[in-house]
This record gives sequence, C-alpha cells and structure tokens, in this order.
Amino acid sequence: MSDWLPLMWSSLAPLLRATLTFTIPLTLITFTLGLALGLLCAVIRLFGPRHLVWIVRFYIWVIRGTPLLVQLFLIFYGLPSLGITLDAFVAGLIGFTLNVGAYTSEILRAVISSVPKGQWEASYSIGMSWRQTMKRTIMPQAARVAVPPLSNSFISLVKDTSLAAAITVPELFQAAQRIVATTYEPLILYVEAALIYLALCSVLSALQGWLERRLGQYGGFLEERR
Repeated sequence: MSDWLPLMWSSLAPLLRATLTFTIPLTLITFTLGLALGLLCAVIRLFGPRHLVWIVRFYIWVIRGTPLLVQLFLIFYGLPSLGITLDAFVAGLIGFTLNVGAYTSEILRAVISSVPKGQWEASYSIGMSWRQTMKRTIMPQAARVAVPPLSNSFISLVKDTSLAAAITVPELFQAAQRIVATTYEPLILYVEAALIYLALCSVLSALQGWLERRLGQYGGFLEERR
C-alpha cells in the first residue's frame, strides 16, 4: 500500500490533463452535436416526408444495432481503405456524435409525442404557426420531461469516451494505459482512472438532481417527490 500512494499521486497530473484536454471536450462537443442531430431526426420521424423518415429510421437502426466500438473502428481504421483518413479525435467526434444522435432522437421523439394533442390544438386555435407552436408550447413541455433520460445519456457518454482509447485518442483511459506500460502497475492505475470517472459522474448526477428539482418547482414529474 505504501507504494500505491506515490504512484497514484505522480500519475494524477497526466490523468487529469488528459481528462481536461480530451475526455471533457470530447463529451461536451459530441453531446451538443448529437443532441442537435437527435432533435432533427426526431422532428423528421414525427413530421417529415416519408422518404426522409425511412432514411432516418435506417440510420437509427444501424447505429442502435451495432456496437459503438465497431462504429469507431469503421470510421478510424476502415475509412482509410476508401482514401478517407481522419485524425483520431475527429474520428471520435464523428463516431460519438452519430451514436448520441441515434439514441437521443428516440428520447426526443418520445417526449414530443407525449405532449397532449390538446396543446397543439390550443396553440393553433390562437393563431400560432407550426413553428411557433413547437418553439413556445411543445418544446418547453417536452424539454422538462426529457431532462432525466438525456442526463443519463450524457453521464453514460462520459464513460463511453474511454472507448476512444481504442482509436488512439489520448483521453483519460489512454493516458492510464500509457502509464501502465511504463510502470507495470495496471491495478493501481486503472483504479485511479475509475475513481476519476466516478468523480465526474458523481458531479454530473448531483447537477442532474439539482436541475430536476428546479424544474419540479413548476409542476410535473417531480412535484410530489421533492
């Protein structure tokens, strides 16, 4: 045990540096882009023309039916066979964005569909257009319901970014692997990496709870529980 603490302390700086430089940016950027893609797909699924609906359904079917690791390998290692070579970080961005977009589209489609039909009719009855109805009536109600599942997706994404190590992105887990290669202490380093992931996810879980309580003040799914 006496040898563990100096090693964990000396490796903390490079692990935190990798977290701040790659893990957190990769998570934030891909979730933002994936959420935008998911909203677009959800709107197309609900209101789009049939040919676009089929394209979106095919995309979601493929992404949800194949492992994320395989998708990352196809983008980073497979595309060079077609003459398309991408930087590891860019490949990770594309892979995670496509994956997040597919899953969040189903969440958003469900929460938009959950808004009662009467809300649409009430908005139309006072002269709102479809765009105004979505912006002012439907999306604010859907957003509150979407917070828990979207927050869970975001927390899962933080952990899933460890898969980027397989395509050489120097994020937290990749940094731990590199230190293991020189110290030959896998247990210590992987436990330390796990603790950093745990700390990140714990903070995000606390923020999720706070946001749900704030939204619960205005009525809805948490009003009776808090």
